[in-house]
Amino acid sequence: MQSLLVLFLGIALLLFLIIKVKLNTFIALIFTSVAVGLGLGMNFAQIPVSIQEGIGGSLGELAIVFGFGAMLGRLVSDSGGAYRIAHTLINLFGKRFVQAAVMVAAFILGIALFFEVGMVILIPIVFAIALEVNVPLLYLGIPMAAALSVTHGFLPPHPAPTAIAGVLGANPGHVLMYGLIVAIPAAIIAGPVFTKLAQKFAPDAFVVKKKLSAFGEVKTFKLDETPSFGLSMLTSLFPVILMGITTLYTVFTNNGEPFKKPQGLDAFITMIGNPVGAMIISLLFALWSMGWLQHKSTKQIATTIEESVKSIAMLLLIIGGGAAFKQILIDGGISQEISQIFAHSSLSPLILAWVITVILRVALGSATVAALTAAGLVQPLMAAAGVNPALMVLVIGAGSLAASHVNDAGFWMFKEYFDLDVKQTLMIWTVLETIIAIVGLLMVLLLNMFI
Repeated sequence: MQSLLVLFLGIALLLFLIIKVKLNTFIALIFTSVAVGLGLGMNFAQIPVSIQEGIGGSLGELAIVFGFGAMLGRLVSDSGGAYRIAHTLINLFGKRFVQAAVMVAAFILGIALFFEVGMVILIPIVFAIALEVNVPLLYLGIPMAAALSVTHGFLPPHPAPTAIAGVLGANPGHVLMYGLIVAIPAAIIAGPVFTKLAQKFAPDAFVVKKKLSAFGEVKTFKLDETPSFGLSMLTSLFPVILMGITTLYTVFTNNGEPFKKPQGLDAFITMIGNPVGAMIISLLFALWSMGWLQHKSTKQIATTIEESVKSIAMLLLIIGGGAAFKQILIDGGISQEISQIFAHSSLSPLILAWVITVILRVALGSATVAALTAAGLVQPLMAAAGVNPALMVLVIGAGSLAASHVNDAGFWMFKEYFDLDVKQTLMIWTVLETIIAIVGLLMVLLLNMFI
């Protein structure tokens, strides 16, 4: 129990440094990581190594995904493409149903996109819609985030459900089918329904903003001077299309499994479906479609790109700091202590798997790490109790989303993109993720009665 006490004290220290001392979030995360590492009895020499590995492991891929994603989003926005998309969607669905339209769009895109990529691509468009309809960004942002989150937690080909299905021997097709049954009600309750509650207990977060610090000020345009709706959508969805092609190709040619040593066409398809590869190709296309094709000079395009990078520099550092904190907790041995606590529990395997995953998620921050760790712990229980493997994958996926807080990169991403403070992020994002986890558990238990 000593390790868990150190964890809770570390979280309290982090919140104190950020909220009371007003220390820069990235610096606070690094200082807290060192303090927690010392508290867990880690070797002095190992602490900086863990911090380095945490930051490097997280930002190695995200630097390009976030960087190029921000550039792509800013190119679409500065050319008027986001305004055209926003204007068209509002005319198509009407102001009354624009929230539902955003959630459905995010859900569809979320199936093909990683959570971080989906957030980067959708934020400029959703911000433009919010400005056009004159509603708070969170009014549309909460349903968007809920839809992206449920696809990340429940639906293959996302890393966590796909990896857990492999560990537990579950059929990915069954996971996807049951996952849709679980994900849709979870997205509705954590999205539009929760938005109404959040407006009541966190009203100061629901203000109409003309500018976001992580994105910049959105320019105004005349509709006839903007790119066409089709070209704007194609540019925005280019990463989705590339990843979708890879997903369909692997489903039809390799049963959805990654190619072990891809050659020729397999290698090319694997490259365009990788988030880094997809973002590189998509940015090249955006430079043409939203830049040179719109008669912008190379200097104007360079200015747009420079501004986009400035806006996310601190966001990347903060995400790296959160990853460093997570790595300290993993290397400090907290997951082993949690597994020992539940070694002889008599709870239902599904509920036990959810509880273990929730505790690991709170302790470690990473949804994927929590899910994979829990899968290894509950695998013997699942086999002994005869539980449907697909349902076990989904209940672990639900638990891996619960209580996202200061040691999770998604927490800081939501905070920075929506211009919230830590308290508001805890009241909105942390509660949203916990609602998805609880609804997910209840839906799996309900399915277990019929399957």
